[in-house]
Amino acid sequence: MSSYGGDAQPQMGFFTDTSICIGCKACEVACKEWNQVPASNQGFTGMSYDNTIALGADTWRHVSFVEQAEDGDMRWLMSSDVCKHCTDAACLEVCPTGALFRTEYDTVVVQQDICNGCGYCVPACPFGVLDQRKDDGRVWKCTLCYDRLKEGEEPACAQACPTNSIQFGELGDLRERAAERLEVLHSDGEDRAQLYLHDTEDGIGGAHAFFLLLDEPEVYGLPPDPVDTARDLRSIWAAAGAAALALGAGIAAAFVGDPS
Repeated sequence: MSSYGGDAQPQMGFFTDTSICIGCKACEVACKEWNQVPASNQGFTGMSYDNTIALGADTWRHVSFVEQAEDGDMRWLMSSDVCKHCTDAACLEVCPTGALFRTEYDTVVVQQDICNGCGYCVPACPFGVLDQRKDDGRVWKCTLCYDRLKEGEEPACAQACPTNSIQFGELGDLRERAAERLEVLHSDGEDRAQLYLHDTEDGIGGAHAFFLLLDEPEVYGLPPDPVDTARDLRSIWAAAGAAALALGAGIAAAFVGDPS
């Protein structure tokens, strides 16, 4: 953000309140239509009514359906998942070409004309969000509708959500709103309700897409304690560099001290 100077904008993001998600998939459709994302009907797995299954190069928004049995009753947990636009983004850190960059809104975007399809970012993402498109190998993911943001418009998915489950705005405002909503749910007896990726002190420095969940993250297929997979790279490379210098110095000393 500091690199933008006076052009920096407020930090923007998503707060997804899964307690009011109805699983309509309007967000998936709006995302595909606006961003011209190819169809990605994966079929039914037999485990869910969901037919897109997971996030991928051709699924930038994914609505999960989780069926639960409780005391003889059934309940559905539904949640619209998306790229988290991490504050400490491993994908950006490992990209060798600069195809991934941080925008003036502090979000993370892939520049398709620079991506060379190396795929380094794919295993670096702790959420399994990034994916390579089969026809050309380049990586594609949610841009948080960067083009719309620059025109002062909200992302297509948030605009299309009929229940306001996906809420878009400045991060500070969203975090306050999320904390208030959590208090309401707890007072209503939803003891397992919790905020996910709301904390800026977590393993990814906080996310620009965070969630209010009605159960543990694992129930929704989310990692419980995600960590920036590249956070130790600098210390590892520093240690490797120091070891190489020490080895070089030792070899040089051996040659200097050799009387032959």
